[in-house]
Amino acid sequence: MKRIQIINGPNLNLLGKREPTVYGNQTFEDYFQELKQLFPNAQLDYFQSNTEGALIDKLHETGFTYDGIVLNAGAYTHTSIAIADAIRSITVPVIEVHISNVFKREDYRHHSYLSEACKGCIVGFGMDSYRLAVDSILHF
Repeated sequence: MKRIQIINGPNLNLLGKREPTVYGNQTFEDYFQELKQLFPNAQLDYFQSNTEGALIDKLHETGFTYDGIVLNAGAYTHTSIAIADAIRSITVPVIEVHISNVFKREDYRHHSYLSEACKGCIVGFGMDSYRLAVDSILHF
């Protein structure tokens, strides 16, 4: 059974409340239950933090023992060299995920410090971006 860690960054704890026209009305916790049902033969674990250091700590903690990481670093995507360095430091593949199509949004969201360090990126498919990422890790 493959082990996959899902990590969400700042403000993603507000999914379902935050900008529903951009992010939808569903909480991540509700979606996570659906995701676990879609992949009964995988162990999916979930972590969310609004703090950059906590995200780095979770990458370090799971980045040598899991089979893959799905990371939505939120706004840290566009600012954090430290998270990019953490991704480069671990051995498991990381898939960068974004719920919205960041390329249809503000210019500053068009650049990711993380993409270069990640195995791949999935953007713009709503919550389904996570399903696509998990599915890709299961097929590595």
